[in-house]
Amino acid sequence: YGDVNSTVAAALTAAKLGLRVGHVEAGLRSRDWSMPEEINRVVTDRLSDVLFAPSRDAVANLALEGIPGERVQFVGNIMIDALCWGLPLAQELDAPARHGVAGAPYAVVTLHRPTNVDEPAVLRELCEALERLGSEMAVLFPVHPRTRDRLRGLDARRNGGGLRPLEPLGYVEMLSLVAGAELVITDSGGLQEETTFLGVPCLTVRANTERPVTCLHGTNRLVAPRCEAILAAAARARGQRSPARPLIERWDGRTAARIARVLCEGVRYDADEAEPSAGARPRQPRRAVAIPQPATAG
Repeated sequence: YGDVNSTVAAALTAAKLGLRVGHVEAGLRSRDWSMPEEINRVVTDRLSDVLFAPSRDAVANLALEGIPGERVQFVGNIMIDALCWGLPLAQELDAPARHGVAGAPYAVVTLHRPTNVDEPAVLRELCEALERLGSEMAVLFPVHPRTRDRLRGLDARRNGGGLRPLEPLGYVEMLSLVAGAELVITDSGGLQEETTFLGVPCLTVRANTERPVTCLHGTNRLVAPRCEAILAAAARARGQRSPARPLIERWDGRTAARIARVLCEGVRYDADEAEPSAGARPRQPRRAVAIPQPATAG
């Protein structure tokens, strides 16, 4: 699953052992080779036998790279399954009340990408933007360990006014804060998707994204890592939260069930055809693609 180093390590190991590989979240592309994750995505997809794509643009990317269509399954976004599971828990937790921002406008911020936090001049611009935004509304900033290390050597206040640095948060608490936010500022991939599903305006501090569907059909916008650009984009985004959530195809909390049907029943989810019904049978007999276990010696 995903695009971290362990993803490509597992895919490479399995391929060398002759095991079949399925990649969940296949086909995402930023086309930015300075991102380690982009290398992991491309290599993992090349090694995979079954590619579970989260969106139509991901399906198109795989086709452009020559991946045979029969290996691609358009199943939707597994992260939305987790969000649908966690949202009732997040609502019950009521993290905005715990952090003293219930009923008031607030922003949630995460920053950790090397392009944003490793260059002191860029990090200063970001800190200035957050401090100035914090004079208008509460800004809750769970600080990534990498970012915290960089901030220690920076002559930035990092707090004051409405800017509130926090320790890293668990999934449910973070989801609770994001769901109630007026604005999210991030360089994360997952938050782009979660905010789109929740209908929360999101500013992604990057020059590109591997999740363009969140910009084309969702609430996400790309913004340069400059103070004035961020503040201008924040001003446009504030108050623009729609009462209706964007509807992204097959982001419905049923992706895991689709993957299970592919593996266990041989059902096919083609981007060019209607989704099979719950009782649908494969058009032709297909061998299940569950990962085989190596024979033991002796």
